[in-house]
Amino acid sequence: MSYTQLFNDVLKAESLAIEKASQNIKDEQVQNLINIYKSLEKSGGSLVLIGVGKSGIVAQKIASTFTSLGLSSYFIHPTEALHGDLGRINHNDAVCLISKSGSTEEIQKLLPYLPVEKESVIGLLGNISSSLASSCKVIFDCSVEKEACLNNQAPTTSSTLTLAMGDAMAVAYEKFIGLSKEGFAENHPGGILGKSLRMKVKSIMWKLEDCPVVNAHCKLKEILLAMTKNPVGGCAILDERGLLLGIIVEGDIRRALLEKENALESTAKSVMTKNPVVIAPDDLAFNALEKMEKREKQIDILPVVDSNNKFYGFIRLHDLMKEGFL
Repeated sequence: MSYTQLFNDVLKAESLAIEKASQNIKDEQVQNLINIYKSLEKSGGSLVLIGVGKSGIVAQKIASTFTSLGLSSYFIHPTEALHGDLGRINHNDAVCLISKSGSTEEIQKLLPYLPVEKESVIGLLGNISSSLASSCKVIFDCSVEKEACLNNQAPTTSSTLTLAMGDAMAVAYEKFIGLSKEGFAENHPGGILGKSLRMKVKSIMWKLEDCPVVNAHCKLKEILLAMTKNPVGGCAILDERGLLLGIIVEGDIRRALLEKENALESTAKSVMTKNPVVIAPDDLAFNALEKMEKREKQIDILPVVDSNNKFYGFIRLHDLMKEGFL
């Protein structure tokens, strides 16, 4: 067997195990899980994940996923729980036990001391007829016929299936609370995901007082001085009310110098780009990025205006890059 074929066989075996498990999910199981979510929402309790070895690592990932969706969730090793960490769990919480055998000794020792009722215990178990199963209200079958490991020993197919089952639980919770993209971003403010859903143009734009601004009758030589004093990359042409008439960028100046005689005496009105692409201060910065890039010819700067076309400043592609959007 080639290594390539081995890769294919592992992926197929794990995907088939997930497909088989999906066919065994019953409405009653899922409804009991939703009832636990309802209880947690009412009490403000946490979801506690418990497992040992590879099951413990899977438990940590599932806990992290629930936390990212806004449900207080954490992992506890059963041995550590017996030596003090049990104090983190209270009667308002729900517990999810993860065990391939369904008889993990460390978890069995902990069970008599858990301060939660059976109605709040979930099991992701490889043996649904096991001793741990009798302590769970909700049981999801994570059994597999064979591990992808060549020796049928290392948790591979079983850990993948358990992780997928945890993902299904988490997505069910996401639906239960009606979580929006914006709500998800509340828990991810530092990454590009959070920025794309939360950061507004006004947070990173160059404000009016820092931008070169002239009127339509201003000469090109004066515009050059203004753009040198405030090197933003563009100059706004405004009327007496502060409304945007057009913009001039460096490329416009170069073309004027090449094409016009006595170009430095040209007026802003004759050089500017009328009706430029604009963005509003309260628009998402990510939308500004799309406006700059999703066009035949990329643009590097956008004037920021309100619904009445009043000029507030500029946002540049360079600023978006600094924020990690590119």
